[in-house]
Amino acid sequence: MSLTPMIDVVFLLLIFFMLASRFGMDAVLPIQGAATGGGGDWQGPPRLVDIAPDGLALNGGPVAPKALADAVAALMPDADAPVILRPRDGADLQRLVAVMDLLRAGGVGTLILVE
Repeated sequence: MSLTPMIDVVFLLLIFFMLASRFGMDAVLPIQGAATGGGGDWQGPPRLVDIAPDGLALNGGPVAPKALADAVAALMPDADAPVILRPRDGADLQRLVAVMDLLRAGGVGTLILVE
């Protein structure tokens, strides 16, 4: 009896299960786009974080990454107030995610991403 057809079937099943399975869980970034805003009134002072490849700026003034969460917290009227993130030319996605993690660790609940 020839085992070649059975080996072919086993390899086909192996390829099928490798392509159909998920090896890792997708990460979800909870952000809102500027076009999908809630339409509510803005409360408190502006909170615009510019993310450049070489630094960060809060409302146009430079700020250190470690001091960003404290500086934003001083401008927040409440915990659910939005903070606007604006990546500048040359800033990569990893830098944006790192800033988002800094703000989330600092207690910022709502982030809005604009161009």
